Amino acid sequence: MPTNIITTDDLRDFKMELLDDIKNLLSQQSSGTIKKYLKSSEVMDLLQVSPGTLQNLRINGTLPYTKIGGIIFYDAEDIQHVMDKNRIHHKMDL
Repeated sequence: MPTNIITTDDLRDFKMELLDDIKNLLSQQSSGTIKKYLKSSEVMDLLQVSPGTLQNLRINGTLPYTKIGGIIFYDAEDIQHVMDKNRIHHKMDL
């Protein structure tokens, strides 16, 4: 089975893609085209994460959620807050 090596550049690219997705989410939200509450499948599509990753974000308390019956809902504002809180700023030398 081949092994994939993940470099810091790969992680940086992933972070930038994720931030772009969140920016798109915010622009959709501000234009009123996005719902206030999202289901798990919608959050997984939005953030491009697996069900296991989303579950880990719930379990470790990173991403707040509401469970009604068997359906889990996420507040779009909470998702944005988590992304803002975990933003990393790097100074680039030119």
